[in-house]
Amino acid sequence: MSPGDTAGASSSGDALHRFVSELYPICRSLTGEGVRRTLAAIGRHIPLDVREVPSGTRVFDWTVPLEWNIRDAYVKDRAGRKVIDFARSNLHVMGYSEPVRARVAREELDAHLFSLPDHPEWIPYRTSYYQRAWGFCVTERQRAALTDDEYEVLIDTSLEPGHLTWGECVLPGETTDEILISCHVCHPSLCNDNLSGIAVATFLARQLGQERRRHTIRVLFIPGTIGSITWLGQHEGAAAKVRHGMVLTCLGDAGAVTYKQTRRGDTPIDRAAAHVLQHAGRPFTIEPFSPWGYDERQYNSPGFDMPVGCLMRTPHGRFPEYHTSADNLDLVRPEALADSLATALAIVRVVDRDARYMNLNPKCEPQLGTRGLYGAIGGVADAPRRQMAMLWVLNLSDGHHPLLEIATRAAMPFAEVVEAADLLLQHGLLGPCETARA
Repeated sequence: MSPGDTAGASSSGDALHRFVSELYPICRSLTGEGVRRTLAAIGRHIPLDVREVPSGTRVFDWTVPLEWNIRDAYVKDRAGRKVIDFARSNLHVMGYSEPVRARVAREELDAHLFSLPDHPEWIPYRTSYYQRAWGFCVTERQRAALTDDEYEVLIDTSLEPGHLTWGECVLPGETTDEILISCHVCHPSLCNDNLSGIAVATFLARQLGQERRRHTIRVLFIPGTIGSITWLGQHEGAAAKVRHGMVLTCLGDAGAVTYKQTRRGDTPIDRAAAHVLQHAGRPFTIEPFSPWGYDERQYNSPGFDMPVGCLMRTPHGRFPEYHTSADNLDLVRPEALADSLATALAIVRVVDRDARYMNLNPKCEPQLGTRGLYGAIGGVADAPRRQMAMLWVLNLSDGHHPLLEIATRAAMPFAEVVEAADLLLQHGLLGPCETARA
């Protein structure tokens, strides 16, 4: 399935949305059982190695935090009714809240409440990862209804030495050069900003696992920021093997696809993403790199300078539901998830197949007809186009021009150029250029 195609999109979109629905109730954070439950669900679809690093481990300028787990939380009024209940929405508790069991005055409780006056029915998402605090996130209507002079507060959490946990799916290729795919697994019930990336990364790994690959594919399911910093701190050797990469996030909304470039802005993954989007036949946006966003900013830090872009639909903070309870199962659409998967797959296939070749009969054009190549691919209607693809490949295969550059100059989809190159290889007119990598 290619980007924009409808064949197969419905079934893949439905499967992606079902997986998002399965993960939706789990309360995730930087650490803890929610992350482990999420990784266990991913591991039912793809081979996944689960790794852990102890709390307190130093990673560059950071320290792996204490492990946080939550069992229950609520606020009860004087009549004993739960007016705020973690069991109804895991967004109700500020992430990494320290344990509390107390009776507090209305004014004190209000100082620990977060709401959205502009969206009175939405619950905001808030965290306090690196500062000890506690709080509840509520709708504005809930907040206004708290009129008793005193409330019972319970936050049954633990902040203890434990582990930071992440998952890795490594699909060996013909070479040890790697393509890195990364997504964050640290948000609770937020569908677009978190679960869409997890679902697309999982199904992408499953599909790539069934294909022949030149590169080794490494898919990381990590907590945001501290997860990528920890992985980089412990895997500098593996990081040095990454030739291309993408962070996947916010891939389920109805907006057009957005690709955020790498720090360098002109890497093969940047050119591949631009090529795929230009030939998809629908609106898209390409944005320059910025040191703000998701884990691409860690991979692109100057000490690593890894060629890792970010694939999204509507970027974070630009859809009103961002980091609220409205980022729910209704916001993410099966057709958008399917299109995002097809786009990511197309980009990975481009960088995996892109290579330089040598024309083995470079003095004038070879006779394609006598070799049966004129009718070898396509139908009658597209025969001239396919022939033109072969001529472009033959003309520019001098060891200096990779297939993606040929496709760009020919104004043809990369898949057509690869198909032509494969035929020419089969007929002995093209040979690999062993000394040049695309």
